[in-house]
Amino acid sequence: MNKIAVSIFAWLFMSAPMALAQDAQSIDQTINETFASATGWFVNLIFAPLPGTSFPWIVLWLVVAATLFTFYFGFIQFRAFRHSIQLVKGDYSDPNDAGEVSHFQALATALSGTVGLGNIAGVAVAVGIGGPGATFWMILAGLLGMASKFTECTLGVKYRNEYADGTVSGGPMYYMSKGFAERGVPGGKFLAVLFSVFCILGSLGGGNMFQANQAHAQISGILGDYPGWITGLLFAALVFAVIVGGIKSIARVTEKVVPFMGVLYVTAAIVILLVNFDHIGWAFQQIFAGAFTGLGVAGGLVGALIQGFKRAAFSNEAGVGSAAIAHSAVRTKEPITEGFVSLLEPFIDTVVICTMTALVITISGQLLIDPATGNYIVEGSMIKTIGDTSGVALTSAAFASAFSWFPYVLAIAVILFAFSTMISWSYYGLKAWTYMFGEGKATELVFKIMFCVFVVIGAAANLGPVIDFSDAAIFAMAVVNISALYVLMPIVKTELNSYLSRLKSGEIRKFKH
Repeated sequence: MNKIAVSIFAWLFMSAPMALAQDAQSIDQTINETFASATGWFVNLIFAPLPGTSFPWIVLWLVVAATLFTFYFGFIQFRAFRHSIQLVKGDYSDPNDAGEVSHFQALATALSGTVGLGNIAGVAVAVGIGGPGATFWMILAGLLGMASKFTECTLGVKYRNEYADGTVSGGPMYYMSKGFAERGVPGGKFLAVLFSVFCILGSLGGGNMFQANQAHAQISGILGDYPGWITGLLFAALVFAVIVGGIKSIARVTEKVVPFMGVLYVTAAIVILLVNFDHIGWAFQQIFAGAFTGLGVAGGLVGALIQGFKRAAFSNEAGVGSAAIAHSAVRTKEPITEGFVSLLEPFIDTVVICTMTALVITISGQLLIDPATGNYIVEGSMIKTIGDTSGVALTSAAFASAFSWFPYVLAIAVILFAFSTMISWSYYGLKAWTYMFGEGKATELVFKIMFCVFVVIGAAANLGPVIDFSDAAIFAMAVVNISALYVLMPIVKTELNSYLSRLKSGEIRKFKH
């Protein structure tokens, strides 16, 4: 397995500079055709719908797991919400604990990997197909996903490797190999390697090339058309400058960028909602009525449910296992504390930011309603919009209905989202890489350089099937990860009960800072 993986990545790394030096269009076309024919089956398998529906089985896989964890841990996402905020504030943080980053920095790093184009473009697609009712199911899936994040991030810290120089490595590959061995369950090593392969592929594609590609599209939309490799080189230099310093450097950047871009985006949304205050009640009525009736949307109730669950799963990545890698670097001796902190992630990403986007689109009047029936006007599978916009253009138009200058702010947000997603996914890919090929400065540098080469390729090329494959790889991570969580969740429950009893008795207490 290791030899095959090394060969694949060596070939990708060696061929990348040559691809840039040749005619981009013909290279694009050749790669697209070759890759699509070789990997189409895998993409189709991961995103295949359940028989007789348009509901992807992988989304059901994530939602069922999140529901099970919610009940198994006694609705932990609600019981521990207040304590989670106290942990993020640092109330219980011992500066002498092992680890590299604070609870807040770990949360910001993980959020920077999930808060992105899915919150802007993805929500617009969900509402454009499933109507406002999709928002209700999106919120429900986000609340359930909090339990999945809690489970995987607790395990990430519990089974991490702590090294003499103070650095740590953790994530699903470590709790699969060590946790399975501890429980006497075979197959942990195999699952760990499989997860690592998918994680590396996902980090180079969806976590890198797609982000660079979309950032270039936004910038060229404002400045005019110019070669993508220029954007790619600029982003590659910025990304390398951050990631060469490791997780501490990444955390220092994300703890500033993530709150800034989140506050910028949410503030703009709140201002629009306040301007249209008299429509807020109507918007919530549309959301709740649409969630259970479909409100004349194509696919009705099922269409709204599918789009809501799908968008939540694709946005917050609860159950995928990626966030457990970032959260593993936290300074703590109590694994369960990072489980508590991580459950805030789907809440912020999906319940707050995605809902804001959906409300603004609904209130702005971009979705056209037939005055005779009161239902949305549907053409094909999409709701008709003013100017026939969809995706990020629909979100941009919704915000521009209140502020003509907002598309420029949105462009800045998209660029920041893309940049922060790239640096977070570089860390995820790096930890999967070092798990497979060993720790060490030289091993790390090879991956970091390779990652930056793919930034340039992503901005310059239009590799549709490559991106599709990497998206499928990210959700293949969830197949492997959730299988492991089912085996290891009793260990999390033991940790939870122990921590809560010590917290109640006063053994675990606040620190003065």
